[in-house]
Amino acid sequence: MTNPLVAFYEGTGTDDRGRRLDDIWTFSHDELEGVHDYIQWLFPLAERSAFNPDAPVLDAATIARFKSDATIRRNMQRSLAMMRGFYEDPEWLSPGNHNYLRLTRILKSLSLVGLDGEARQLLAWLEEIYKTHAPVIGTRTLDFWRRAVG
Repeated sequence: MTNPLVAFYEGTGTDDRGRRLDDIWTFSHDELEGVHDYIQWLFPLAERSAFNPDAPVLDAATIARFKSDATIRRNMQRSLAMMRGFYEDPEWLSPGNHNYLRLTRILKSLSLVGLDGEARQLLAWLEEIYKTHAPVIGTRTLDFWRRAVG
């Protein structure tokens, strides 16, 4: 049986709500902001999510597959590009915003699945944003982002 994360990222499976990867890629910015159960599928981690406990987690075999499968890597890069486009609108910048946690997840997930270059590029971009929005973001959040990349 195919791992649900692998099937989802290959485009043959759905998340726990019945959405395919390309369904999520068509989300509006309002949906990306307001829907809270897709990010765990787009950027999975090795630990269960408190916000979406039904989302599967990465294990060693799945991490190896994500690292070696060109289609999965391309699709994950496309998911990253979609989220980066969302974050280019500075409306998400407010104290204590839930997107800070999402960004930590994205950075950590990219690092886990071997997209280290993408994680470092995203972190560098966030560090630039921090330079002009430090009071809003806070040093604690920046530290979490940096540790997520390792």
